[in-house]
Amino acid sequence: MLKLKQLPLAFSLLLGMAAPAHAADAGNTLKDFFNSALSYSPSLQAAEERWHASDARVSYANGILLPQVSADANVSKNTYQAGLQAQQDYNGKRYSLQLSQTLFNWQSFANRQQAYLQSNQAEAEYYGQLAQLLTVVADNYLTVLQSEDTVRSMNSELEAITNQVNQIQKMYNLQLAKVTDLYHAQAQKAAVQTQLITAESELSISKAALQATTGLAIGELRRLPTDITLVPLQGPLQEWLDRAKANNKQIEASTFALQAADKAVSARRGAYLPKVSIVLQRQASDIGYQNAPIARTDSNYVGIDFSMPLFAGGSNRALVREAQSQRNVAEDQMRQTSLDVFERARTAYFKAKAGESRIEASNLSAEASAASYNAMKRGFELGAVTSVDVLNALRDQFRAQRDLQQSRYDYLRYKLVLQRESGTLSAKDIEQVSDLLNAPPLR
Repeated sequence: MLKLKQLPLAFSLLLGMAAPAHAADAGNTLKDFFNSALSYSPSLQAAEERWHASDARVSYANGILLPQVSADANVSKNTYQAGLQAQQDYNGKRYSLQLSQTLFNWQSFANRQQAYLQSNQAEAEYYGQLAQLLTVVADNYLTVLQSEDTVRSMNSELEAITNQVNQIQKMYNLQLAKVTDLYHAQAQKAAVQTQLITAESELSISKAALQATTGLAIGELRRLPTDITLVPLQGPLQEWLDRAKANNKQIEASTFALQAADKAVSARRGAYLPKVSIVLQRQASDIGYQNAPIARTDSNYVGIDFSMPLFAGGSNRALVREAQSQRNVAEDQMRQTSLDVFERARTAYFKAKAGESRIEASNLSAEASAASYNAMKRGFELGAVTSVDVLNALRDQFRAQRDLQQSRYDYLRYKLVLQRESGTLSAKDIEQVSDLLNAPPLR
C-alpha cells in the first residue's frame, strides 16, 4: 500500500487552539477565525468527502480480490411422469455453497493499485485545500485590519485637515492668508472625505469576505502592534523552490494522479490476459436431470476456472488508447501544476524579500514625514512656509503611516503564501502569525 505522509495540520490546530466558535458568536482573534473556517468551509468539507470516497474505493478494490462466498437454496414443487408410469407429485430441494478465489486477474490487481494511488491523491488534495483555506482566512483577516487602519488614519487626517482649514479660514478673515490657500485646503479636505467614503466601503467588503469564508461574525479584532519587528525571510530562492518540488500538496496530488493514470493503462491492457480462479463447491440435492426425483446426493467440487479473451471487436484496443490519452493528459496537468506552483512561490519570495526592504524604507519615511510635518507647522507659525506646505506635509505623514502598516501586512501575506506553496506551512507557522496579532482592538 502506498501511503502519503500526512500533514497533521488540522489536528494540531484543533488541539492547540480553542474550540470553534458558533456562527452567532463574534470572532476577535485570528485563531477564532481559523477554527471556525475548519468546520465551516464547504470546499474543505467537500475535499474531505472525496478523500473518504477514495478510501471506500480502496476497500472495494481489495474486496474483489478476497474469497467470494455464495449460497444457493432451491425448494420446488414438481410433477413428474415417465412414459406410461403414474404421475408423481413431490417436493424437491437443492442446496449449494460455493467459494471462489481469484488467482490471477491483472485488471483487478491494477485497479487495486490505482485505488490506493487515487486515495493518496485525494489526501494530498485535502491538505492542499486546507493550506489554501488557512492562507485565505489570514489574508482576509489582514485585509480587514488594513482597512480599519486606513479608515482610522483617514479620520485622523480629516480631523487634522479640518483644524488646518479652520485656522486658515480665521487667518483669511483677518486678511493674513490668501484665498487660494483657503481653496487649496478646502479641496484637500474634500478629497480626504471622498477617500474616506471609499475606505469605509472597502472595510465593509473586507468584513463580509472574512465572514463568508469563516461563517463567523466580526468582533473587535486583535491587531498588529505598531512597534513590532518582523522576522526576516530565511533561505535563498532555490531552497524554497526545492521545498515546493518535494512537499507541495498540489504537486503531490498531480503526481499521484499520473501514477494512477499509468495503472489505468495497465488495467486496460489486462483485458488481453487470462483470468484464473479456484472454485470450491458443495451441493446437496434430491432432484436430478430434468428435475427427476432421486435419492438425496451430496457432492463436492474443486476446480480451476480459466478464461482467455480471444476477440472483442477492437473494444479493448480502443479502451487502451483512451487510457493512454488520459495518462498523457495527467502528465501535462502535472507539469502545468508544477509550473504554476513554482511561479507562485517565486513571486511570493520576491515580494516577501521586497517587503522587508519596503518595511524599513516605510519606517524611515514615516519618521521623516512626521518630523517634516512638525517642522512645517512650526515654520507656518513663524511665517516661513505657506499653508499649502503644511497641508502637503500633513498628507505625506498620514500616507507614510498607512504605507508602513500596509507593507507589514503584505509581508505577512506573502510569507504565508510562500510557506503554503513550498508545502511547509504548519500549525506552528499559523500560531506564530496569530500570536503576532496581539495588540488590543481599536476603541
